[in-house]
Amino acid sequence: MPSAVNCADLFVRFTLTEWHVPSMVDDVSDTAKKLVHAVIGSVVQGATPTMMTVRLRLRGDAVAIEVEDDRHTPKLTVPRSLGGKRSGVTTMGRGRQLIWCELPLPTGLDATVVPLPRRGTTRAAPRRSAEIDDAADLNNTVMQRILDGLRKDDPTI
Repeated sequence: MPSAVNCADLFVRFTLTEWHVPSMVDDVSDTAKKLVHAVIGSVVQGATPTMMTVRLRLRGDAVAIEVEDDRHTPKLTVPRSLGGKRSGVTTMGRGRQLIWCELPLPTGLDATVVPLPRRGTTRAAPRRSAEIDDAADLNNTVMQRILDGLRKDDPTI
C-alpha cells in the first residue's frame, strides 16, 4: 500500500502525456492521489491485501478518475477536498467499491478530439543479439527509475 499513491501518480502522468493533455497532469494527479488516499487510509493493519485498480476515462468534456477497491467494507467516502467537484462512490458487483471524480477537459477539447495512442498493426522484426543486450540494459535502467519513484515517499522501502 505505501507505493499505491506513487504508482497512481506515475500512471496519471504517463497516460495524460500519451493523450497529449499536459495541462491537466497536475490536477488529475492530485485528484488521483486524494482518491487513492481515501482507499488506503481506511485499511486496517494486518488486513489481507486486496487489489486496487486506478483508471482514467474520457467522457464527453471530462476526464474521470476512478479507483476501484475489492473490499466491501469499510464504506468509502469522497474526500472533503473534492467536495466541489462531480464525484461519488458506487457499490459494484460482489461488494466492490468504486470511488470517482470527474475533471473538465480544457476549453475546446472533448473525448472525441483527444488524440489517444493507437496500437501498431504490424509485428516488429526479430532483433539481433546485440540489440537484445541493449534492450536488457535499458529495461534494467527503466525498472530502477520506476523503483526509485515508488520509494520517494517511503525511505524504509
